[in-house]
Amino acid sequence: MSQESRTNADVTLTEYTEDGKLVRKIRSFVRREGRLTKGQQLALENNWSAMGIDFDKQPLNWTEVYGREGHVVLEIGFGMGASLVEMAKNAPEKNFIGIEVHSPGVGACLMAAEAEGLTNLRVMCHDAVEVFEYMIPDGSLDTVQLFFPDPWHKARHHKRRIVQPAFVEMVRKKLKIGGIFHMATDWENYAEHMVEVMKAAPGYENTATDGDYIPRPDERPLTKFEARGHRLGHGVWDMKFARTE
Repeated sequence: MSQESRTNADVTLTEYTEDGKLVRKIRSFVRREGRLTKGQQLALENNWSAMGIDFDKQPLNWTEVYGREGHVVLEIGFGMGASLVEMAKNAPEKNFIGIEVHSPGVGACLMAAEAEGLTNLRVMCHDAVEVFEYMIPDGSLDTVQLFFPDPWHKARHHKRRIVQPAFVEMVRKKLKIGGIFHMATDWENYAEHMVEVMKAAPGYENTATDGDYIPRPDERPLTKFEARGHRLGHGVWDMKFARTE
């Protein structure tokens, strides 16, 4: 797919009611399309055919996608992709897929992946909820990652937070039994919200052994943003919940 068609493509499906009215869904993201740099544009043009996956209402076959068997790690909202690329580089035996709605971030991720010569990373530029609904086979994921999602910190916007009962049930269905849903946030109120939602959700068990949160796992890279937050005394909360049924 060309860069132009990739960046002009809709990241959500347009749905209508039976009487022709547009269905307006609550979204966890706002489409903030910045301009692609030349490097991002070239990365999309050069690497989409190898690493990009177009949205389609057909379930993926992971063995066909990667040309091999392996644990599948899916990240929702990878931003500019630096952390995801580092994880894929550090665990070449695993298969990684990232979903992001902002095409400059997708371009940046592909640029970094190309520089590292990665073959175990795939990306999508679409609404993750719709990708899960149509393309992710049930019980096929080893790990789902959600790092630093938009906190929607104003109370009237809390309904837009992605971690809601329906969302975590959707994630649970796509995880293997024993698969991990790993979340991280630097907003304590959102961390508390995440734990509250997850504790009420059926079929999950918190892997934390001391309280609700876990220390930052080694496999989640320490970002520049997070390191700066630590220097300023900001907290970061990691949670890992396992699918039990």
